[in-house]
Amino acid sequence: MINFENELKKFRPSLEIEDAEEIIYNQDLDDMADVLVGLFKDAKAEEMGRQTRPRQ
Repeated sequence: MINFENELKKFRPSLEIEDAEEIIYNQDLDDMADVLVGLFKDAKAEEMGRQTRPRQ
């Protein structure tokens, strides 16, 4: 049987994981809300551009 107390005492975090964690947390990533807001702004700007152009 596994002795979890003993296993936890032996645990050492992987250096690669700590490096990856730092890189991930230091990036400014957009979430879905940011993406949707950008899409709506682009769509609105495109619609406004269509309304202000003279029709041919």
